[in-house]
Amino acid sequence: MNLAPALYAKAPTPSPASASASAFAGGPAALAPREREALQHIAAGLTYMQTARRMGLSKHTVDAYLRRIRTKLGISNTAELTRLAVSLGL
Repeated sequence: MNLAPALYAKAPTPSPASASASAFAGGPAALAPREREALQHIAAGLTYMQTARRMGLSKHTVDAYLRRIRTKLGISNTAELTRLAVSLGL
């Protein structure tokens, strides 16, 4: 059995509609206002500590907000968080 052709086959590209739908599995409306604010700061390139200072919180609270966002929307990394923020216009 020759698997070489399967290894080099191009993976299907998801359509933009299905990609955005999967990114918003929980829906952006599910985010609390402070979660959206934390997301906005992180997407702008601020660190957790800088975000915490601007929001008047501890960095642990910022981390908790971002963990909740990841859980609600099925996001696993900061790059996806940033892409979400851009798509939401934050």
